[in-house]
Amino acid sequence: MTAATHSPPFPMLVDRDTWSALEANHQERVDAATSAHRARRGLGVPHPIEDFLFSYYSTKPAQLRRWHPGVGVRLEGAAGLERAPWKHYRVIGDAVEVDVEAFVAARGRAVEFIGRLLAATASRPARLGCFGLHEWAMVYRASDGDVRHEQVPLRLSQAETDSVVERHQITCSHFDAFRFFTPDALSRNAIQPTRDSQVELEQPGCLHAGMDLYKWATKLTPIVPGDLTMDCFDLAMEIRLLDMQASPYDLSGYEVEPVRIETAVGKTAYMERQRAFAERSNDLRHRLLAVVADVSRG
Repeated sequence: MTAATHSPPFPMLVDRDTWSALEANHQERVDAATSAHRARRGLGVPHPIEDFLFSYYSTKPAQLRRWHPGVGVRLEGAAGLERAPWKHYRVIGDAVEVDVEAFVAARGRAVEFIGRLLAATASRPARLGCFGLHEWAMVYRASDGDVRHEQVPLRLSQAETDSVVERHQITCSHFDAFRFFTPDALSRNAIQPTRDSQVELEQPGCLHAGMDLYKWATKLTPIVPGDLTMDCFDLAMEIRLLDMQASPYDLSGYEVEPVRIETAVGKTAYMERQRAFAERSNDLRHRLLAVVADVSRG
């Protein structure tokens, strides 16, 4: 992969007062979004829903708090400030901007893969009606101590939970969910996704593919602007809530009502929210793809 030739030839020069305000707004947004997690972390108190974005994904609140303007923006008066030595930035006179060439030289293969995955996923129709059964498959016929969220009880008995799995066809297309299925659940999935088939299989109706937009945004840091990263974060947090509401876990201790996908009413409620998430996730995919287009050429 080589650096793009269609990036803006003259970066937008943003004065210090303007970009400082944007940076402060970003930091306030991150602080508000992560405050509960940071408070719990200080007390050593886990949360099975909200901790996911900080445990499964690698970006920490302090990293998320760093504001990035994205490609094609030059920050006036930033040369002597903290940002200047950040990785993949460069100084131009008294200004600082993202060093696209350095980023592509270091991360070009990742940019290419992310672009292919996002484009392929966005090109497909959303497949709805999986009903979040991947979470049920992760505890199917699980023995004591093997349940992933062991601090949270199941809301049905183990036998009733297993029966829900056995009454449904599982169609999970996301490898990073499928790989956590119990051994007995693997053969019950109509699809056998692998890491190599990820680009071929992912589709916008998948909740995990929607959550992963946050991962891709952070892996494209600093070429992705901070507002887009946080939009991906917010969507991921909302999706995570539905993911766990539709799961077999009893989350009443966290004041979370279940979406009972083992019932017709629950299935309808799940699909309505899944459809809305698919539309929002594709909007974010196209925004991320626009960033990739600014720094790469096929």
